[in-house]
Amino acid sequence: MTIIEIPEGWPADEASALVVQEELRGRLVVDEEGPGPGEVHVTGVDVAYDDERDLVAAAAVVLDGRTLEVVAEATAVGRVSFPYVPGLLAFREIPTVLAALGRLSVDPGLLVCDGYGLAHPRRFGLASHLGVLTGRPSIGVAKNPFTFTYEQPGVERGEFSDLVAEGETVGRALRTRADVKPVFVSVGHRVSLERACAHTLHLTPRYRLPETTRHADSLCRRALREALEADEAE
Repeated sequence: MTIIEIPEGWPADEASALVVQEELRGRLVVDEEGPGPGEVHVTGVDVAYDDERDLVAAAAVVLDGRTLEVVAEATAVGRVSFPYVPGLLAFREIPTVLAALGRLSVDPGLLVCDGYGLAHPRRFGLASHLGVLTGRPSIGVAKNPFTFTYEQPGVERGEFSDLVAEGETVGRALRTRADVKPVFVSVGHRVSLERACAHTLHLTPRYRLPETTRHADSLCRRALREALEADEAE
């Protein structure tokens, strides 16, 4: 089993991570419209942890942007690269996620993260962090609203309400299934909020969560399970 080690010079504490986060945030692009649904590949990324063995498994699953069929997938297993600090969770998994993306055989197109972008205490969640590092358009689609204020959207699919932090709109609570709990969409990098929501609706033809997230979640869990079985067999 090949383990992705923590990169040399990677932030080891909260203070150094905050410095890196602030520097990267200055490179964030939020004034591009971005690709429309069906125009490019869409790639879901997700991770699974085993805290006892200090391992994280990352998965990247590429879907055809029009048909939503899987066209490529890749995984990587690495060391958890940072302690658990709210607001800095991206530092725990980014090296392994980048390794998985680097193993893809096709262009990933738009990155779809199971998490947040601008809807973050410092406006720089995983989707933004990953987008800036790769230069690719990215969005965050989260299961839960974190700490932001929002009104319940209407009950029909496609209805939404704003996620608000300190008077600023940082995302949307978007209903992807009629009368089912909304998902929470935010801009990552190089995509508008309108386009981020349009992609989310395109990616949810049958279920509440995007197909990208569903595939990546299943794959990273399988990769972690196989890595643990291989470790036990050695």
